[in-house]
Amino acid sequence: MKQASHWIHLRSCARGAALLLTLALGACAGGPRLESPSHFGTPTRLSCVPYARDVSGIRLSGDAYEWWREADGIYPRTHRPRVGAVLVLKRHGDMVDGHVAVVTAVRSRREVLVTQANWLPGRIEHHLPVIDVSRNNNWSMVRVWYEPAHGLGITRYPAYGFILPN
Repeated sequence: MKQASHWIHLRSCARGAALLLTLALGACAGGPRLESPSHFGTPTRLSCVPYARDVSGIRLSGDAYEWWREADGIYPRTHRPRVGAVLVLKRHGDMVDGHVAVVTAVRSRREVLVTQANWLPGRIEHHLPVIDVSRNNNWSMVRVWYEPAHGLGITRYPAYGFILPN
């Protein structure tokens, strides 16, 4: 009897893990479009790009990954986080359009808080941790908080760096 109960528990855990993985793959610009639970962030129809544009005042367009190139010569770019800067993630896996998020606080050289739209599909999330996991401490690789798991996601995302408002 104990063994049957153990297998039922394992199957239940596997289903929960599959759901979390499916939600994680539905980030800003790629993967399936699922509704996120209502208690995670604020509902929105905005993608990360128009939301970051509105919050930061940085007037760039195009897909998120294009912002880094588009900012060249128009906005300062850096590999050091600052409040108000936009963190630009590269295309990665199902995240075919990249992602942008606005820095709301710098906690340390390797941790910031961001406000972002559509990391969880259809949601705006405020003040979530992003950690620099790059070897050279240059924000070229990050891990992003994943609220359904109430912890950092396991995926390491390549990043260009930060675009600063003028």
